[in-house]
Amino acid sequence: MSRAVPRSRKALALVAGAAALAAPLALAAPASGAEADPGAYTVTPLRFTVEAGGRSCAVDADLYRPAGADAAHPAPAVLTTNGFGGSKSDGSTAAIGKAFAERGYVGLVYSGLGFGKSGCLISLDAPETDGRAAARLVDFLAGTRAADDGTRVDFVTRDGAGDPRVGMIGGSYGGAVQLAAASVDPRIDALVPLITWNDLAYALAPNAADRSTPGVFKWQWVNGFYLIGEGQPLLSPSLDPSRINSLGCLHFVTDACDTVRFLNSGRYPAAESEKMLTYARSVSPVSYLDRITAPTLIVQGQSDSLFNLNEARATYDRLRERGVDTRMIWQSWGHSGGQKPGELDLADPEGSYVGQRVLAWFDRYLRKNAAADTGPAFAWYREGRSGYGTADRVPALSQKLYLSGDGKLVDNRTKVARGSRQYTNWLVPTSHSESSLAGMIGLPDPRPYDTPGTYLGWTSAPLTAPVDLVGAPRATLQVVSPAAERVQDSGDAADKLVLFAKLYDVAPDGTKTLVNRLVAPVRVPDVTRPFTVELPGIVHRYETGHRLEFVVAASDTAYSGNRGVKPVTVVSVPESTGTLSLPLVEGRVG
Repeated sequence: MSRAVPRSRKALALVAGAAALAAPLALAAPASGAEADPGAYTVTPLRFTVEAGGRSCAVDADLYRPAGADAAHPAPAVLTTNGFGGSKSDGSTAAIGKAFAERGYVGLVYSGLGFGKSGCLISLDAPETDGRAAARLVDFLAGTRAADDGTRVDFVTRDGAGDPRVGMIGGSYGGAVQLAAASVDPRIDALVPLITWNDLAYALAPNAADRSTPGVFKWQWVNGFYLIGEGQPLLSPSLDPSRINSLGCLHFVTDACDTVRFLNSGRYPAAESEKMLTYARSVSPVSYLDRITAPTLIVQGQSDSLFNLNEARATYDRLRERGVDTRMIWQSWGHSGGQKPGELDLADPEGSYVGQRVLAWFDRYLRKNAAADTGPAFAWYREGRSGYGTADRVPALSQKLYLSGDGKLVDNRTKVARGSRQYTNWLVPTSHSESSLAGMIGLPDPRPYDTPGTYLGWTSAPLTAPVDLVGAPRATLQVVSPAAERVQDSGDAADKLVLFAKLYDVAPDGTKTLVNRLVAPVRVPDVTRPFTVELPGIVHRYETGHRLEFVVAASDTAYSGNRGVKPVTVVSVPESTGTLSLPLVEGRVG
């Protein structure tokens, strides 16, 4: 049964600068019948039975049909699905269908496999399961298959027989599925993945020094989402039997459950570690980006410790290397919160810079408006200043600082003082960056802290002018830890030394801010050799009089830590010391 929905009468209150920006990005008027009410649409609930991943899966969906769309006046389509734990009825997911239907697009909004009223197990957006399910919905938009009740569509623009004009948009779990779908279905014409992952092995157990060595378990995030998945009966009491796994877990595919159990075990033998890494990457874009040709607008959040900016950068770089039209925006908000006034609201896309970029992206690739301005290659939100920063490439590392033996962060190797300093870990965490789910659900979180004696810090002189950092800093370190060296070749990666690198902003009054609460967990591959750490990407202005502090800590409350006590010494001499390289777009650290 269809239900008619009137056009939203919400006024668009745009500041003059945003209005000026919107002009070159405005959508072309949708084709419609002469008597159509612009912005009106109908919504029809549908059910599909699809074959995906060797299973027959029910898919629950809503079809949004804009007024005036018919066989004589077809419109391009937008396909979207929910984030993890959600459904087609979520406010943010349904808002996408409404927003694009009001703007003349056909919308197909569905609950992902294992969520809402859709069937089958949670497969972590595997291409051959979740990707194939999305491809079957593309068949429906093409008019080549019907919904279970016989409904067919003949009002979607086509590029050829069986080839509908369709784009995808969605966030997090609904972001990765776009890449999975495009890897198995080249008919998809444009993608807008928001705040999603490139490599689940890095996201769930990151190692900022060596991705071939199992990383440091992000236990709060992983177990939080695992419980959301296993707790589906609380969210959807009447579950499709296809959503029950009889092989040891409730609602995930077995490999996913085995991965979570392995990470929680605290023991990481080589063979089992390789199995975990292989599986996590098999359901990640890192393993299938070479099959994607759809133009892709990547939007990632600066405030996101689940899928940090480095994930977006990895996807962006690989697609652009292959010649795929790819742009990237670093907005303010992500899984850790961080929503700022005027930032993306999918119910009102014209009201933000990012929303205007999304509309222009679909205008260009779905409406084929060659005049649509798809914007710069790279843009980033700048807190406290008007407009986004833009560039034709991601800023490169541009200044190197040196770790001095007296705890200073200096700009010249000749200023390095000889010296050594030591910290040691306790058997309980002694540093805090975040309570991982707090930002996502709006709970208070204690300020970050480090316990004296369990970390080392190197601090710059006060800045004489503002410094803008945009990108992922990189540190080169060498540590001495005889206790770690004795056991690092045990065959169990859990015996290797664990540490956490991070960057603070220290105000003149001594107040310290851990930028977006981000840290770089490291499981050191070999403590007898230097190693390089890529910190999470950040966008931050260090004001005049502030200082940068680079910290190496023994633990973090949001992650698993060291097995046993492993004291660490860092030695500095002018000819051989640790370094910190920064991607600066304005100013220098003196």
